[in-house]
Amino acid sequence: MEMQQILYERALPHGPTVRIRRTSETGMSPVIAVLEIDRRAGTPRASHAGGSIPPALLQVDGPDELAVMERLTPLAADDAALAKLLREKGLR
Repeated sequence: MEMQQILYERALPHGPTVRIRRTSETGMSPVIAVLEIDRRAGTPRASHAGGSIPPALLQVDGPDELAVMERLTPLAADDAALAKLLREKGLR
């Protein structure tokens, strides 16, 4: 995973990393980004070390990076919202 695609990243209290990752090409419009949780973060099998990409909890698009960040950052910063998304996707 290229670091330039990561728009936001933080570690959760119990270990995994939540991130907002741009999936559209740089310079392309609309900007498409996903909210994902990497449960293998910090381990030898972490996705950023060449492994698989975690499933997206939510995908949004917007005219620019600021627009997608405005939609996804509040969810990425809220542990309760992330837990709800994980349950809805059947990932928890």
